[in-house]
Amino acid sequence: MKRILTIQDISCLGKCSLTVALPLLSALGHETVILPTAVLSTHTMFEGFTVKDLSDQLEPITKHWKDQGFKFDAIYTGYLGTEEEIETVKSIIKEFATDETLVFVDPAMADNGKLYPAFDLKYAKKNASLCGIADVIVPNITEASFMTGVEYKETYDENYVKTLLKALVDLGAKTAILTGVSLSEGKTGAMGLDSKTGEYFAYQNDRIPAAYHGTGDIFSSVVVGALLRGFSRYDSIKIAADYTAKTIDITRNNPEKPWYGVDFEATIPELVETVEKIK
Repeated sequence: MKRILTIQDISCLGKCSLTVALPLLSALGHETVILPTAVLSTHTMFEGFTVKDLSDQLEPITKHWKDQGFKFDAIYTGYLGTEEEIETVKSIIKEFATDETLVFVDPAMADNGKLYPAFDLKYAKKNASLCGIADVIVPNITEASFMTGVEYKETYDENYVKTLLKALVDLGAKTAILTGVSLSEGKTGAMGLDSKTGEYFAYQNDRIPAAYHGTGDIFSSVVVGALLRGFSRYDSIKIAADYTAKTIDITRNNPEKPWYGVDFEATIPELVETVEKIK
């Protein structure tokens, strides 16, 4: 059994970040160790949410693990709230990662051409430095644009996607996977680049006409879980993209009309069956 450390915030209610990563990685057969960067009452789409920053706990917790001799097969980072937190996480990766450790970074900070309200360009560049020490990174087009300085475009072609991917691996990442990529009308998915071989790989499925909070966390968690199961990068993004799309479709057909997250719990058995069938 592989042991994965995931570092991100925990929204007690809201189906995102750690409350998505923990069950999905566990369902994929991995021991999942969590390092919460903050505790929120709900995710930030709710009004009046509370938040408790846990930045001062990251070093004491990881020191205890080091003292106990714990090692990790993968380190998976998500949303990080401050530049200082990113630096702390870089130190944790340096402390625990070996040549065999998969370092997987989801630089969650922007979407639809804009940074999240709490962030600025300086923060984006700090996230770029974290991506530079990763084996696999999974930014969306907006995040890639801010980190690389490549102009953001809402209308683009495959050459534009390749330009972004080349700029991302130039940051230092071994493999860059760009999410939310549409290579033809009515399709969406992801496209990646292996910096060592120069190989591009892509997967597209039908675009589901709905959008929900937390789907990026679902995609990233399934990708890293699949990679740790020994799947190729192509198969990993295919499994994750199809599972995310299926979950969105199930949610939009729920008569209760949930708005703050997707019904991923209902589709976990199908995810497990898919993984077992492929292997």
